[in-house]
Amino acid sequence: MKKLSLKTLSFFVLAAVLFAGCSSLKKMKKNADDINFKVTPEILEANGGDVDVAIDGRFPAKYFNKKATIVATPVLKYDGGETAFESVTLQGEKVDANNKVISYAGGNFSYKDAVAYDDDMRVSDLEIRITASKGSKSLDFEPIKVADGVLSTSEMAINYPMPIIGIQREKNTTGVYDPNIDAFQRIVPDQYVADIHYLINSSYVRGTELKSEDVKELYAYAKDAFEAERKELKNVEVSAYASPDGELDWNTKLSEQRENSSNKVVARELKKEKVEAELKTKFTPEDWEGFQEMMEKSNIQDKELILRVLSMYSDPEVREREIRNLSEAFTVVADEILPKLRRAKISANVDLIGKTDEEIAALADSDPASLNPAELLYAATLTADQNKKLAIYNSFIKVYPKDWRGHNNAGMILAQQGKYDDAKPLFEKAESLASNEPIIKNNLGTVALRQGDLDKAETLFGAASGAGEEVNYNLGIVALKKGEYDKAVQLFGDSDSPNVGLAKILAGDNNGALKSLENCTWEGCYMKEYFKAVVGARTAKENLMYESLEKAVDMKPELKEKAATDLEFAKYWDDAKFQGIVK
Repeated sequence: MKKLSLKTLSFFVLAAVLFAGCSSLKKMKKNADDINFKVTPEILEANGGDVDVAIDGRFPAKYFNKKATIVATPVLKYDGGETAFESVTLQGEKVDANNKVISYAGGNFSYKDAVAYDDDMRVSDLEIRITASKGSKSLDFEPIKVADGVLSTSEMAINYPMPIIGIQREKNTTGVYDPNIDAFQRIVPDQYVADIHYLINSSYVRGTELKSEDVKELYAYAKDAFEAERKELKNVEVSAYASPDGELDWNTKLSEQRENSSNKVVARELKKEKVEAELKTKFTPEDWEGFQEMMEKSNIQDKELILRVLSMYSDPEVREREIRNLSEAFTVVADEILPKLRRAKISANVDLIGKTDEEIAALADSDPASLNPAELLYAATLTADQNKKLAIYNSFIKVYPKDWRGHNNAGMILAQQGKYDDAKPLFEKAESLASNEPIIKNNLGTVALRQGDLDKAETLFGAASGAGEEVNYNLGIVALKKGEYDKAVQLFGDSDSPNVGLAKILAGDNNGALKSLENCTWEGCYMKEYFKAVVGARTAKENLMYESLEKAVDMKPELKEKAATDLEFAKYWDDAKFQGIVK
């Protein structure tokens, strides 16, 4: 018998070991179908711009070789590319490493990861790619398909954030800008006031008072308003007073007498000037209001002490007594304040009537510099033509280059036309002129949101607090895009945007979503109908789904291609009626 050499024997031992290693890997590959993979969710879904996946795997008994290592990589494969999730490494009982150990008797593993969503992923396969190794040998398994496609409904948010117009708005009592308060007023109230002064304890109107400059000017003012084409004399009011010293009963009688005397002379003078006006009269026994006003404007030494008395006591007799107790101060008050309160105040109230809409519109086109800022801003509201509005705001920029509203409003029109990139430099110029204006912060936020910078947009919208309801709506879009659906619903509030319906769909409120979508007033909005079709598919209301989908693709034929592969409608893909709509 021929003996084998030591060298030959070593070769066969090595070959046997390598064969055994390779054989065990081939066995694992052959039985790879015995591995159980559970994917959650069963249909992958985009949320907040990411595709999340959770995989629970189970290896049967006697499958996992004690000396083997497996690297498993979930991969989304789609037309034109693929995206891999993080790999997970598993090892047998006798492998000297730090990976998750799978026993020869069987074992489980859990895995979670996320990748950035890409629209190509909608039509895709999720497969597990496995490479097994043992020693120096490795073997690639056939890819194992575990899921179909990615549900991308969350990525269908209508990303048209709302810019805010810049007008001279004022804050209401809660400190929030009120969109109903505008600087432009076609009819502006005006007033001229003159006083007739009396001697102490007298109701006689002296001739010197009737000849005073302010009284003569008042009658001239009333006459001009009565005769002018664009002025309306509303009325003339006479308010008679007694100073707050002396007995209350006497002051009441005295102020009433002063009302009568002043009323007669005012009526006589108006008649002389041939001015017709409603004459209103009243009297106030003691003019404490006027007293306080004059004290606040005075330099009297004990002013603060006297004002404190007024705030502490409401009884006129107590007030007078306490002030008289300040003997030195009262002497000054009696000389400087009280004589001015023995009076009849005459007020001519006039409405100043501005240009008509037709005049303002014509001047905005032919001579914008002849209009004041409020009028020129108002002119833009007189047309529905966005290009004409833009032309008016561009004129405003030329006439009033340091007023931020022109730049802001021109940018707003461009943003409303979807030209956010063109709007950006205009908003930035507006900010350079009014850096703390919340309206501008909102509008810069709309640009950031359109450009996909959610964090910057959210920061800017936060700085725009109080600028208007548009801010919350824009924050709702941010929340929707970040996958915060309940928050988005809350922020959208009463908005009738289709985004409200989408947020409710994603929050699991299909009935609420349908109600919001049916109340949506956006004319010709194809996404409103598309979202209604999604609700129909999710709630098995086939008539709703088919009717709404048909309306959507009629308005936007490009939606046919999307709907044909949208996993929301997967169970209807082979239905002849569905195919008739999307073909």
